[in-house]
Amino acid sequence: MDSIIQNIALYALPVIFAITLHEAAHGYVAKHFGDFTAYAQGRVSLNPIRHIDPVGTILLPLVTLWLGGILFGWAKPVPVNFSALRRPKQDMLWVALAGPGANLFMAVLWALLIKLGLALPETAFTRPMILMGEAGIKINVILMVLNLLPLPPLDGGRIAASLLPHHMAHGFAKIEPYGFMILLLLLMTGVLGAIIGPFIVITIQLVAWFFGLEAY
Repeated sequence: MDSIIQNIALYALPVIFAITLHEAAHGYVAKHFGDFTAYAQGRVSLNPIRHIDPVGTILLPLVTLWLGGILFGWAKPVPVNFSALRRPKQDMLWVALAGPGANLFMAVLWALLIKLGLALPETAFTRPMILMGEAGIKINVILMVLNLLPLPPLDGGRIAASLLPHHMAHGFAKIEPYGFMILLLLLMTGVLGAIIGPFIVITIQLVAWFFGLEAY
């Protein structure tokens, strides 16, 4: 029980920041390219309450954290009207990339926090700081890799649709109504972990190597 409470304490802030900035980044980039839908609904915000989904942001991450395996969850998706973008097909690429890009940026910030913790004199706060930094890298890399899967409605699906020729993109987009069910099926059967697990490990190791951190 103590370890579960400790994990919740270490992962709570990284999860909230990871999901909040991921969604806000989508809305900000969509606004930059001409779609003000998310902005008008107050979703271009760093206020976590605007993005939290009670099941996807709180309940499911707690359950997966307790059970072990890949930390899984989601936030309320930021509404994007792709037809309102100045160049819908091309701009969709940047809107979709914004979320994973925000997660990569946050993984870098958490790595810097670890560096800071290692550089400071050892106190009662440095060890939790380092452990939270490790949790921050892990959750952001998981969200980045997961969302880059080429499966609509994930960001990777949007990216794929923006790069495919129009006739192929139209057919590919028809998968979207079933995308979430496919994702849950992959999760429950363990296939999802087998697919993205190696990419998660490699990315974490690359971040650790780049910042001169011991791999974990």
